[in-house]
Amino acid sequence: MGIKGIVKKAMELGEMGFNKEGGAINWFPGHMAAATRAIRNRLKLSDLVIEVRDARIPFSSAHQDLQPQLSAKRRIVALNKKDLANSNVLNKWVRYFDSCKQDCLPINAHNRSSIRKLLELVEFKLKEVISREPTLLVMVVGVPNVGKSALINSIHQIASTRFPVQEKMKRATVGPLPGVTQDIAGYKIAHQPSIYVLDTPGVLVPSIPNVETGLKLALAGSVKDSVVGEDRIVQYLLAVLNTRGTPLHWKQVANQREEITQISEDKPDYNPKDLRANRKRALNASDLLYVKDLVKEVQHALYITLSEFDGNMEDENELECLIEHQFEVLQRALKIPHKSSEARLMVSKKFLTLFRAGKLGSFVLDDVPE
Repeated sequence: MGIKGIVKKAMELGEMGFNKEGGAINWFPGHMAAATRAIRNRLKLSDLVIEVRDARIPFSSAHQDLQPQLSAKRRIVALNKKDLANSNVLNKWVRYFDSCKQDCLPINAHNRSSIRKLLELVEFKLKEVISREPTLLVMVVGVPNVGKSALINSIHQIASTRFPVQEKMKRATVGPLPGVTQDIAGYKIAHQPSIYVLDTPGVLVPSIPNVETGLKLALAGSVKDSVVGEDRIVQYLLAVLNTRGTPLHWKQVANQREEITQISEDKPDYNPKDLRANRKRALNASDLLYVKDLVKEVQHALYITLSEFDGNMEDENELECLIEHQFEVLQRALKIPHKSSEARLMVSKKFLTLFRAGKLGSFVLDDVPE
């Protein structure tokens, strides 16, 4: 039972429609229905599709409802955020996609050389149709928060160096093309033939196959935290870390842990949101030291709790007791006052921020199919 029991119990009252049997999850805002219809129509016009997925969840971040249509197109699966994924496991996923005759490329959407490799693969894949078509369309699709916007922005920067005329155009519309509506935003990336990369909104599937897939999407940020609840997401994350024995690998960190640098009382509270990629200011030396020490404290706390755990990880009640204890030690490690009425929520938010920023290490949550 173990983690499955934790998943089931944690999500029984979830607002996403997680049901007690752990079946389909229904969460589909109205605007996504319209976006999905538009994507289906535009897919018919595209010559190649870049399907962006999160490298930490190569399977769970696929748009399952679109897979029949996507698999019928020339397609490249771009596993974004490779810097946050375990490279060894990610390489196994790439080999798996290769065995399925599916082009797959791990990328970092913020790295220009990484995006150039992707665009080179795009041009290579389109060589077979270049002689027949004067204008080619490439669509970028993916569920929310897999990094499509970052990818499109990087493509725009590269396109601007190739075609300076686009520099003054935040959105190079391609309305004059037959059958393409005016509101499709795109960037020209090649000439003779003309190749345009088109952006699309991120949409979730109307029904997420199972509870655990939904939790992985929530953990990666593809579903708003408030919809599932930060508490529930962290319960799942801790269950995954514990069953994998991940904190035990932090023994060296725990043993070599330095004394925490004393932060003066007049120092403003550190905001974990500053770890995010879109932060408006750079972290200074003091911030970086604070985060480093914070991570050490968190890793040390989880290592101690797991190393001292003598229960059965397969027993959901014993695993749940371990997780509850870990919430308590994380509260101390993260320096959150015990009297705070929202202490658990604060623990969850800070812990999620550290995980999503890659401060706790690199992970791939989806198992590679046999």
